[in-house]
Amino acid sequence: MAKFELKLPKMGESVAEATIIAWLKEVGDTIELDEAIVEIATDKVDSEVPSEVEGILVEKLFNVDDVVEVGQTLAIIETSANGVSEEVAIEKPVIVEDKTPVEAIKVKEPVQQVKENIVPIENSPSGRFYSPLVKTIVKKENISMDELETIIGTGKDNRVTKNDILAYIKNRGTTSKTPMSPQALPKHRERGQSIEVEKPKIVTPISVNGEDEIIEMTRMGKLVAHHMVASVQTSAHVQSFIEVDVTKIVNWRNRIKDKFFEREGEKITFTPIFMEAIAKTIKDFPMINISVDGDTVIKRKNINLGMAASLADGNLIVPVIKNADQLNLVGMTKVVNDLALRARTNQLKPDDIQGGTYTVTNVGSFGSIMGTPIINQPQVAILALGAIRKVPAVIETSEGDFIGIRHKMFLSHSYDHRVVNGALGGMFIKRVAEYLEGFDVNRAF
Repeated sequence: MAKFELKLPKMGESVAEATIIAWLKEVGDTIELDEAIVEIATDKVDSEVPSEVEGILVEKLFNVDDVVEVGQTLAIIETSANGVSEEVAIEKPVIVEDKTPVEAIKVKEPVQQVKENIVPIENSPSGRFYSPLVKTIVKKENISMDELETIIGTGKDNRVTKNDILAYIKNRGTTSKTPMSPQALPKHRERGQSIEVEKPKIVTPISVNGEDEIIEMTRMGKLVAHHMVASVQTSAHVQSFIEVDVTKIVNWRNRIKDKFFEREGEKITFTPIFMEAIAKTIKDFPMINISVDGDTVIKRKNINLGMAASLADGNLIVPVIKNADQLNLVGMTKVVNDLALRARTNQLKPDDIQGGTYTVTNVGSFGSIMGTPIINQPQVAILALGAIRKVPAVIETSEGDFIGIRHKMFLSHSYDHRVVNGALGGMFIKRVAEYLEGFDVNRAF
């Protein structure tokens, strides 16, 4: 018999760790090849880790809610392979809660016994735990321990995550500060030494009576809330709006949708048509396809369109259409339908929601005629599609102006005014409108 180590696989270049949210198998269960063993959650998406071998699950090295780094062993599976002794001592470090290596020892105890040896970061007055990645960033940015202790963490047990420390660094120096009183100086500092700390946030207490229901935010809800607040604090949001006549598109789709489904086996919605026009517009205005890194601008080569999709629990997720400018309408339709289906059924993979360079959200699907969306960091712009409505409109002809019924919608463009001025932001949605209104009703699909 041999023992196989099931490790946390790499889930994308920006994903360094994941949280265990459920074990799908118990010790002693028979494991099939490619059978899901454990469900994990990153700061982007939930996923499952399948087995690479057949065998019996003999040990689980982590518990639910533990944070595991990419490459760490999650479980041991006993296989029928020969040549390996059953008594394999696992080389395993004594770890802090975020799995910081402290001292390598060989242990055969269950994970609960290992956890008793958890130790805090050195010189942490409060005993808080900090991951190796956070400590590396802290050292690079010359952040003192006193300053680090003031940062509010959004991770498990208020742990400071990578996003927390990066958001703090980005806003560092802009937060109002106040000098500490001599009485409040730390004991290891000399009296009279001037230091500055962040002013504490004033939180208005919430009154709760016996008839109120207290509902804890979901894990994804907390992540979305943090992401939205960080985006507003980072970017100077400005909006531009334009009304678009999409009558040609509506009539064309009504005419070909049955044939399209018969030939391609896919339903064609308005979304791929809009995505096609937006991808073309980004090629015309490549400086909307950028990110900001300090005082530099990163111009993205690929056009990867994020497509905001609603989940069953009311939260949103943004799967990404990679290289959207290289897809024809049929290809775009298939990708859009596939991502939307897998988003609704919680089947997205971490790579499906990474690498976006521009985001589109359809507020019209909820009946809204327009909206002011928040930018999906680190992007610099996002477009909201309003509801398509039949409205009376002035129709200009060579014989004069007439009133007629047209299908119209609003486009709402939010952009980061630090790097995108009103001219670029306005010209961008004007070009999108021109592509939509100039749609070729005789085009083949």
